[in-house]
Amino acid sequence: MKIEQIISDAAAKAVKALYGVDAAPGTTNPQKTKKEFEGNLTLVVFPFLKASHKAPEATAQEIGEYLKEHEPAVASFNVIKGFLNLVIAPAFWSEMLHHIDEEAQFGIRQAAPDAPLIMVEYSSPNTNKPLHLGHVRNNLLGYSLSKILQANGNRVVKTNIVNDRGIHICKSMLAWEKWGNGITPEKAGKKGDHLIGDFYVLFDKHYKEELKELEAKGMTAEEAEAASPLMQEAREMLRKWEAGDPEVRRVWEMMNNWVYAGFDETYRRLGVDFDKIYYESQTYLEGKAKVLEGLEKGLMFRKEDGSVWADLTNEGLDQKLLLRSDGTSVYMTQDIGTAQQRFRDFPIDKMIYVVGNEQNYHFQVLSILLDRLGFKWGKDLVHFSYGMVELPEGKMKSREGTVVDADDLMDEMIDTARETSAELGKLDGCTAEEAEEISRIVGLGALKYFILKVDPRKNMTFNPKESIDFNGNTGPFIQYTHARICSVMRKAAEAGIDYHSVDTSHVEPTEKEISLIQHLADFPSVVAEAGRIYSPSLIANYVYDLVKEYNQFYHDYAILREEDARVRAFRLMLSANVAKVIKTGMGLLGIEVPDRM
Repeated sequence: MKIEQIISDAAAKAVKALYGVDAAPGTTNPQKTKKEFEGNLTLVVFPFLKASHKAPEATAQEIGEYLKEHEPAVASFNVIKGFLNLVIAPAFWSEMLHHIDEEAQFGIRQAAPDAPLIMVEYSSPNTNKPLHLGHVRNNLLGYSLSKILQANGNRVVKTNIVNDRGIHICKSMLAWEKWGNGITPEKAGKKGDHLIGDFYVLFDKHYKEELKELEAKGMTAEEAEAASPLMQEAREMLRKWEAGDPEVRRVWEMMNNWVYAGFDETYRRLGVDFDKIYYESQTYLEGKAKVLEGLEKGLMFRKEDGSVWADLTNEGLDQKLLLRSDGTSVYMTQDIGTAQQRFRDFPIDKMIYVVGNEQNYHFQVLSILLDRLGFKWGKDLVHFSYGMVELPEGKMKSREGTVVDADDLMDEMIDTARETSAELGKLDGCTAEEAEEISRIVGLGALKYFILKVDPRKNMTFNPKESIDFNGNTGPFIQYTHARICSVMRKAAEAGIDYHSVDTSHVEPTEKEISLIQHLADFPSVVAEAGRIYSPSLIANYVYDLVKEYNQFYHDYAILREEDARVRAFRLMLSANVAKVIKTGMGLLGIEVPDRM
């Protein structure tokens, strides 16, 4: 049993024994004692003053004396106003470390066959451009969230919905037909997603030139947009695509396959994957059918121009377009179709959409519509709404070609990691292959950690240079500490020292060791809380604090040079379990930790 629960139960007994009342739920839960005070756990006694009829100090003193007498885990206590600071017996912490050591998957709950099934959707790329920095944050958050939910005993299905149809796709296709001269990724020596992205930018360039010309002839901006021949061609292409035109479909399929091959490579490098990929081209018709079914049932209405809408005014919102007058779908319709497919494929208990906060309204509407159309999880769908990611130079714009490409970013991170590691002598004695692998692990670890340590709901600025630092709250700092502990364990093994073969049960840990053990013991509750509030940043910052504390311990205490064999074995056990929790915690963030650096 966790020490917090032991103290909570004992405190409830104390309140009952001393004052004859049952403590209200939650009032006996202790907190971690602040660093400036002596103690490990603190009990706030203000909720019990009405029952004790005494001052806070006197109440805390009475409860403290009761606990010291009746609870073996409590060694001593001190009182500061209404705060009862409890010192937990060192023997308890030694026991706790042995318990942690016995659990290979400490902090991780395995999913039972009947555990809730949670579907997490992330990535959601468009096939008109490569993945960029914004997608990187999305993918890292989605993948990490999936791992964390799994670690909390849930069954998880990771899904991706690919936006492979619509006007934006037609823009890239049209540009390729007009100005591509039959170019292919092979001929261009480019990844397919990069090549198609170039044509998306090219379309926008020509489109803007057209608008300038039309406005120069006296048209307003709105009139020019409506009259643009290029945009009219793109819209015509979309109509042909929806009508199943064989030539349009052939070009579309060929170009999309180029993009998918490019995406797959990026996902592999980034270390994310999916259990199921959906495509909007396969879901929009289901969405249309579901909307028309809703129309028949009187859940939607049709306007004079033939367009279909949902009236959400009773929900405090407005009217929402679901089918255009020409019968083509909008994003909302596609999302309804995708929901239908998913519901048919999996018995989902909860659906989580990892999508940026600019889509908050969209998911508010989607939730209402799915509930209205009979999806049991509609009302309870979760929009994991995260903030935008920018560079020090400001916002990125796809159409203008000013986005930071995900592949380029990963290359830059690995190159920087290689240079920084070499300068600091971290690659000394490594083979060329080892140096390359370490550079990859450190570079991508730096990228992932820098993004995931930030509260997902906040906007953030990603600074590549700041992220690769072997000091401070960074991925490389954590990775280096893990490698350092692995080095200690290797040296112990070379010296024939196995801490498992030494009786360490009676070793009394020092204050610093107790602090580390307590930190380790907190890991399961951090994982649980990260799953509850959907926040990988909790895990990231927990691991950083653990690493910081361990490095202080490493600096202040002898490990291999400790002469007392039992104390040495105890410290090796402590070190091994810090490394274990670092590896598990970073694994939940999708970050590798090297054994050597």
